[in-house]
Amino acid sequence: MDATTAPHRIPPQMPQYGEANHVFELMQNMLEQLLIHQPEDPIPFMIDHLQRDNDYVPKIVILGPPASGKTTIAMWLAKHLSTNLLSVEGLIAKEYSPLAADARMHYQKFKMVPNMLLIRLMQERLKEEDCIRRGWILDGIPETREQALTIQTLGISPRHVIVLSAPDTVLIERNLGKRIDPQTGEIYHTTFDWPPELEIQNRLMVPAGISEGETARKLLEYHRNIVRILPSYPKILKVISADQPCVDVFYQALTYVQTSHRSNAPFTPRVLLCGPVGSGKSLQAALLAQKYGLINVCCGQLLKEAVADKSKYGDLIQPFFEKDIAVPDNIIMKVLKQRLDQQDCVERGWVLHGFPRDLDQAHTMDSLGYKPNRVFFLNVPFDSVIERLSLRRTDPVTGERYHLMYKPPPTMEVQARLLQNPKDSEEQIKLKMDLFYRNSAELEQFYRDAITLNGDQDPYTVFEYIESGIINLLPKKVP
Repeated sequence: MDATTAPHRIPPQMPQYGEANHVFELMQNMLEQLLIHQPEDPIPFMIDHLQRDNDYVPKIVILGPPASGKTTIAMWLAKHLSTNLLSVEGLIAKEYSPLAADARMHYQKFKMVPNMLLIRLMQERLKEEDCIRRGWILDGIPETREQALTIQTLGISPRHVIVLSAPDTVLIERNLGKRIDPQTGEIYHTTFDWPPELEIQNRLMVPAGISEGETARKLLEYHRNIVRILPSYPKILKVISADQPCVDVFYQALTYVQTSHRSNAPFTPRVLLCGPVGSGKSLQAALLAQKYGLINVCCGQLLKEAVADKSKYGDLIQPFFEKDIAVPDNIIMKVLKQRLDQQDCVERGWVLHGFPRDLDQAHTMDSLGYKPNRVFFLNVPFDSVIERLSLRRTDPVTGERYHLMYKPPPTMEVQARLLQNPKDSEEQIKLKMDLFYRNSAELEQFYRDAITLNGDQDPYTVFEYIESGIINLLPKKVP
C-alpha cells in the first residue's frame, strides 16, 4: 500500500472477515509448523496443512501422582472428545511396530522405557492418521523434565496441560483399594467406585505395585519430577484438586480443555448488551467505553440526537416522537448504520444497547454486516427492576435526579416537590419487561454464543463478568 496516502481507511468488512475466519490464527499456526518441520518446499507443505484442517483438534497432557485418577479422567475425556488416548502401556503394547517390540523388551527387564525410545514411539504414533485428524491425550507423559524438553524440541506441543493434585495420605489410601477390569481396562475402587454388575466384580484384579510402601516410593519420585516439568508449560497449565468426586474432576477438566487460550490476533470489540429496561445496560456500556475506548452507541440516544440536530433522518423521526409511537425499523437502521460506519467505530469498536429488540431487527442488522462478536444478556428479576425504576424521581427546580432508596433527597422540602416520570410507573415497566422477555428467547437463539449474566448484583461485579467475556476467547462448543 502507498504510504503517502495514509491514514488508510480500512473497510469494516476486513477485520470482521479476519476475525470470523480466524485468519490471524491460521497464519500463525502455518508459520509455527513451517519453522518446526522446515520443509524443503513450503508451498505443498502449507497446502497439505490446510487440507488437514486440524488446528483445533485436542492436544492434551494429563499429569498426576499415582491414584490421582488421571487415567480415568484421560479415558473419559478421550471418549467425550472422540480423540486418541496415548499412555506408556498403550504405546509399548502396539503391534507390528519394531519400536514397540524394543520398548517391551526394555520394560520387561528394567520396568521402564528409555526416554528416547519412548519419545520415538510416541512420535511414530502421533504421525498416524487418526491422531492427525482427531488429536490426542497423553496420559502421564512426559514423566521427566528431559522428556518434556525433548518433546518440545520435536515440535509436539499440547494446547492444554492438566495436573491433578491431592494429599499423599489420600492417594495412598485410594491406591490400596484400586481394582482393574482385565477385559476393558476400566479402573474401579473397592470403596468409591465399585461396579454394580456381579460379572464385572468377579473378574476384577488387584494391580501390581499398589502396596503402601511402593505407592510412597512412586509418590516421592513423582514429586521430584513434577516440579521440574511444570515450568515447561507456564501458560497452558491448570491444576485441579483430585481430592473430590471423580465426576467433578472430569467436568472441571472438560471445561478447561474446551476453553481457547487468549489469541494474539488483533481484536476490535463489537459488543451488544441486551436486557430489559432497568437491567443496567447504559451503565455497563459507559464503563466499557471509559475503560477500553469503545464507542458507546445507545440507539435511543441516536434517535434523539438526530431530531435535535434537525438532520434528514431527524425530520422523519420527529412525527413518531410527537405521537409517542415506535420509530420504524428501517429508519432506526439508517441512523444506526450512519453511526457504526464512522471511522471511530470501525477502528476502536463499539458497545451497542437498545437495539435489536426482536428477531427481525437482529436479522436486519446481521444482513447489513453489523455482527457483534460479544453478546451479553443481563437478566434481572421483575421485583428488582421495579425497585430500581419506580423509585426514581426528578427535582423540577434543579433538574437533579434522585432515587428514594439509593439516593434520597437531602431535605423534606426537596422531597415534596419531586416528580416521577410516567415511564417509571409499575404498569409501564411491566409492559416493557413483558415485551423484552417475549422476544429474548428468539434473540438468545439467534446469538448462540451469547453469555447470560445475572444483572441483579453490584454493577462493578457485573462489569467484571462482562470484561472477562470480552478479553477472553469464547469457549468452543463441542457437538
